[in-house]
Amino acid sequence: MIDDPFASLAHAALAEDAPSGDLTSRLVVPEGVACTAEIRAKAAGVLAGREAAAAIFRAAAEEDGDVAQDWKVEDGAEVRPDDLVAVLRGSARAILRAERPALNLLGHLSGIATLTRAYVRAAAPATILCTRKTTPGLRALERAAVAAGGGALHRASLSEAVLVKDTHVRLAGGVGEAVRRARSAGVPVEVEVEDLEGLEEALAAGAERVLLDNAGPELVAAAVARVGDPERLEISGGVRLEDLPALVAAGARLISVGRITHSAPALDLSLEVVDAD
Repeated sequence: MIDDPFASLAHAALAEDAPSGDLTSRLVVPEGVACTAEIRAKAAGVLAGREAAAAIFRAAAEEDGDVAQDWKVEDGAEVRPDDLVAVLRGSARAILRAERPALNLLGHLSGIATLTRAYVRAAAPATILCTRKTTPGLRALERAAVAAGGGALHRASLSEAVLVKDTHVRLAGGVGEAVRRARSAGVPVEVEVEDLEGLEEALAAGAERVLLDNAGPELVAAAVARVGDPERLEISGGVRLEDLPALVAAGARLISVGRITHSAPALDLSLEVVDAD
């Protein structure tokens, strides 16, 4: 049997939503009743999280009867209102038990992909990067949703890359000392700054990349001119969709956005029973 990478999440989602089973379905839907149900989009967006949602239906089927799944849309594909996303056939109890956790996850991840796609289009030719502002326990899935929306994956954890922030600088006694310590490991170092003075300090200390936080177009243009290579400069801090044209025109080519994971509205999806046996 092939291991299901989403099995633990699926079982946890079902246990949270129905810790001792679906009481309503047990009372109202006779055991063994089968049905056909459809998942449809109720708004335009980009699908993500298909495999994780499918795992929830598989987990429900383990206890309440088989469910065949026919997914019509791949992750990263755009959907319009009333588009058919999936057809489910099998145990009515299993389908109803999995419905809300599966749609919650699918809608949340599709919302991330949808907002990411909007940022990616508005930022071209710049690259949109994700951040660590993710839901605990769901980071891998939310990063996959960013990728489905066309965003770039960036610094998945504190263990993966060095980013010297203002807190590190304060504790180390300055930018130069913080970078010196960080460079001792022989890995590329990125330093967060808020102005040109901080940028000069970071470059003088030997930082390979600089994160310019909460910068407007004028500061971005000046920083790009100073650094020379815009790929060494990451722009971050509350970047809204409407901010992108001016930042890109100023020379920004790497823009990290926490909003695409921490504040994306869920994509509206619904499940309807269309046939009962």
